[in-house]
Amino acid sequence: MLRSMYSGISGMKNFQTKLDVIGNNIANVNTYGFKKGRVTFKDTMNQTISGASAAQNNRGGRNPIQVGLGSTMASVDTITTQSSLQTTGRSLDLAVTGDGYFVVKQGEAQLYTRAGNLYLDDNGTLVNGDGMKVQSFKNGVLSDVTVNVNALLPAKQTKQLVMKGNLPTDAKGSSTLVQQIKVVDEKGVDHVLDLKIQPDDANGGAAAGKWTFSFLDNSLPVNPATPTANLVSVPVTIPAFNPNNPPADLNVQLKINDGTGVSKLLPITLPIKELTKDPGSMDASAQPDGNTQGSLESFNIGASGEINGVFSNGLVLNLGQLALAKFSNPSGLTKTGSNTFQESVNSGTANINIAGEGRGTIASGSLEMSNVDLSEEFTEMITAQRGFQANTKIITTSDEILQELVNLKR
Repeated sequence: MLRSMYSGISGMKNFQTKLDVIGNNIANVNTYGFKKGRVTFKDTMNQTISGASAAQNNRGGRNPIQVGLGSTMASVDTITTQSSLQTTGRSLDLAVTGDGYFVVKQGEAQLYTRAGNLYLDDNGTLVNGDGMKVQSFKNGVLSDVTVNVNALLPAKQTKQLVMKGNLPTDAKGSSTLVQQIKVVDEKGVDHVLDLKIQPDDANGGAAAGKWTFSFLDNSLPVNPATPTANLVSVPVTIPAFNPNNPPADLNVQLKINDGTGVSKLLPITLPIKELTKDPGSMDASAQPDGNTQGSLESFNIGASGEINGVFSNGLVLNLGQLALAKFSNPSGLTKTGSNTFQESVNSGTANINIAGEGRGTIASGSLEMSNVDLSEEFTEMITAQRGFQANTKIITTSDEILQELVNLKR
């Protein structure tokens, strides 16, 4: 039988496979996070009729004489190029810009996806469209992401009032900083105090690092006979910076309103080791801890995958951070359907961490579109169709030759 007939058959099979891949690409032109496929071919074995010969004294060398026996499929590549982002405005629609895959789990199976249309289930667990649990990353450990929309943050009493910033040695005696601070008592009630910072001129002033911190709760009634009875003044000395011998924290008893107009004491510590006394700006400030009770009002996801919960008491807390996986050879991942991939022996081991550390960033309110280009796919479809037709011509032509051979006997 003619070798050309079998070459034509191999070509038809290959172009059928290419049309299958093109059809799958076109079918997923609007699939979020889809990565298109590409077929490549290679020639199959060659029949050697005559081998090569080297040059001799009276004759030149000859090339080998070989007849090819058709083509075969070399690969079906997954093209992992970044696609454009579609803005949706939905806070749980996420897209990865750059390298990286979201990590999801179904039972013990760990899968990876670029499709970031996420949802909360009835337990507040963050899942994808198929119910696979999205994973967060903390201290090298993966865990499910749970957002309790009914979360209640308990009140926490103020224990510290950390002082930061600069109190310059060249400050004038009239230089004064005034700041309102909010502290919380043991009952979870907040109190607004005025903090006044000014040089202690009686003991050397700013040049000697001597300052006075004064605290006053304006909700307490003022007795004309003792107008400063509720004013708490604390002398503070700012030493020269020495990382090996930082200044000790100060213990202060603040006077606050007990709710009936009578003062009560609130003990706090006053760390001053972060204060500096460099010439220039006067920008010291107090940062109290503690908070009133608050409920979760909303949450959002940042560029590094951090889930920020916004509470009614004004606090913004980190509820977790999404994990991203990176692979040495992302084209080596195995497609497992449902917009997910699975690690293979040729993809490399998943390198999992948070976004932004050698990985892409996360765009909230957007989804990555399919990277299928319809114009390119239709062009490839035309060339595949013509290639298929050309291979059928090989078979029909070979058939005609065989028919002529049969007719020789007549």
